[in-house]
Amino acid sequence: MSEAQAIAADLSFEDALKELEVIVRQLESGDVPLDASISLYERGDLLRGHCQKRLDAAQARIEKIRVGADGQAAGTTPFDAG
Repeated sequence: MSEAQAIAADLSFEDALKELEVIVRQLESGDVPLDASISLYERGDLLRGHCQKRLDAAQARIEKIRVGADGQAAGTTPFDAG
């Protein structure tokens, strides 16, 4: 199993985002040696991709409420990202 697959299998969106925030703080501090910074950046990129996939999947599931001529809810339609 690749590291990217391990991220997808093991971390929720919220946990991945928290870890990504920690990585960003570490990189922004400037206190991390170059080799460690590169490793952190690579991990952060995997986490960012994981979060984006989770957001895309959630967006695809969102439905918008259709309103009838009388102003009342008339049903739902799939979210249209375009």
